[in-house]
Amino acid sequence: MKKRILSMTLALATLGCSGQSNQALEFGSGNIKVSVEQGSEWLHDFPLFWFIKKKNAPQIAMWIEDLDGNFLSTIYVSEKLAKQSWTAAGGNRRKESLPCWSYAQGKQYADGLYLPTKDEPLPDAVTGATPKGSFTTNIQMDEDIKLFVIKCEFNHSVDFNKFYPKDAKEGDSNYSGGKMGSGQPAIVYQVMVDLNNKQREFKGELIGHSSPDGSDGKVYSDTSQLTTALDIIKGITVYINQ
Repeated sequence: MKKRILSMTLALATLGCSGQSNQALEFGSGNIKVSVEQGSEWLHDFPLFWFIKKKNAPQIAMWIEDLDGNFLSTIYVSEKLAKQSWTAAGGNRRKESLPCWSYAQGKQYADGLYLPTKDEPLPDAVTGATPKGSFTTNIQMDEDIKLFVIKCEFNHSVDFNKFYPKDAKEGDSNYSGGKMGSGQPAIVYQVMVDLNNKQREFKGELIGHSSPDGSDGKVYSDTSQLTTALDIIKGITVYINQ
């Protein structure tokens, strides 16, 4: 039976982004703080038309599971997936974007995908514009939950490399949604948290990547064919505020 997480509040801190002032915005409170530190590939070129590109931050999902891998609750999902507000996706619902979270949350929608729709978006409480740099999110956990796992999934659109090219064909093992798809699959981090001791800081670890084409919710541990995707994140740390 899923235990209840009392409340969650999102706090964003934009730190040291190229071309931006060094400022920190933080709001909300909770007994757990998750800090995501941007890597060198946090911002990625996304083609608009001709030679014009814009810098996009990654798509993000953060959620909580118990030690047996059972989904407890969503912390945050970036707005494009949460509300299906993709730019230039050509009707692609981007099931390849954040499939670990999509399958973990377990809700299947009318078209058979485990993705929110425009008619059934995620609530504003767990979504918002993608942070342009490093950020934190505060969550208030039920005091009865002492052992849990925080998982984080990150993905860029059109992040192709020689292993995941834009011309890969549907059905190929390296197909990732076509020319406007992901390219390299999403990377997945996890943080194991134990509130039974006095430890107040827990470091995240990269555990693998998601399904390239979004056909399942598994984590694949072999990251040898990933390049720039490995530098989206520099580190994830969970702090206990008690």
